[in-house]
Amino acid sequence: MTDSIATDTPDAAGRHRAPDAPSRLIALDVLRGIAILGTLATNVWIITNPAGLIGYIGELQDASGGWWWTERVLQQLAQGKFLGLLTIMFGIGLAIQQGSAARGGRPWPGKYPLRAGLLFLDGVLNFVFVAEFDVLMGYAVTGLVVAFVLATSERAQRRWMITAAAVHVVMLTLIGIGMAMDSRESTPRTPLDPNPYADGSFWDLVLFRLENAGGFRLEAVFVFAMSVALFLAGARLFRAGVFRPEGARIRKRLMLIGFGIAAPIDLLAGVLAGGDTILFTRYGTAPFVAFGLLALVAEYSLRRPRTGFAGRRLTEVGRTALSCYILQNLVASILCYGWGFGLAARVSTGARVPFTVGIYLLTALIVIAGAHLWLRRFDRGPVELVWNASYRALAGER
Repeated sequence: MTDSIATDTPDAAGRHRAPDAPSRLIALDVLRGIAILGTLATNVWIITNPAGLIGYIGELQDASGGWWWTERVLQQLAQGKFLGLLTIMFGIGLAIQQGSAARGGRPWPGKYPLRAGLLFLDGVLNFVFVAEFDVLMGYAVTGLVVAFVLATSERAQRRWMITAAAVHVVMLTLIGIGMAMDSRESTPRTPLDPNPYADGSFWDLVLFRLENAGGFRLEAVFVFAMSVALFLAGARLFRAGVFRPEGARIRKRLMLIGFGIAAPIDLLAGVLAGGDTILFTRYGTAPFVAFGLLALVAEYSLRRPRTGFAGRRLTEVGRTALSCYILQNLVASILCYGWGFGLAARVSTGARVPFTVGIYLLTALIVIAGAHLWLRRFDRGPVELVWNASYRALAGER
């Protein structure tokens, strides 16, 4: 997104060019595009639930019906992988911005806190008016912390990364122990009454998010340590040359860990155990799969530097990542929520899975087409244009 868009990106050989040069590293844009459309593959299950995020969480362990296996497999294929990839991409974006500042003789983090503040504001607006599962606020806070960490030595950064990862693992372990020791029977889920997702107006849903902001923001607090570790890992991988030919060994190891070890464990645990293991797959195994995805795209881009039709469309989504992230949640909300077409409440439980797949495909098509048409006339997405103008005004730049 805006925070992870390079102001000076290297080409495939590692050379740095002007900010908007055609030799920018296309793999970064492709990865952002994959991450944005991939997060939709997770979030769409929330939006197509008649009770929104509340209903989605309540039904994690209740999947049933003829589409049961399909639902679990589709959800697990997306669950956490693209969130992890997006988080890693933000760390790479920070490393690129730091490198650009160093080459330009500018201090680091310099004016980066302004960028973080604007991203946080974007997140607040997105949370209140579009989606209660917003990630932008969390990325803004994490980015601000990591920006200062990147100003320290390599040794200190490694310590921060290891410590953050360890804190995250300890938290997951403690939660697992607590869940194993909890012998209480689960209580029946109480339906939302009134249900702002299905029956409320746009403003009703805004008020509902504000009234429940503490609960909706718990995930951002919980994943803070993980996000710090992934930001720093992304920055470290970028500096180590994961996108350059000499990074072949790094890419091979990442793909082995991501696809050879983490992916099978993640898929089996998620499909066979379902909601019981979502914390451990979404925040445990999924980030390793994300590293595998990163390495796979980097390897593919080096072997086939010319992008085809699909690559160009993903690149366009990646170049307008912030706009597309907001747009896809907004489009799906219009289709599904009561203040829009209200389709989610009209679909029977048995048809929920094909309906969700259809909503995903339609929304993705609208987002991809929108990015393509917009970039035919502009060099940035609409939200990126506003964001960039705001930053320049606050930073006193022309």
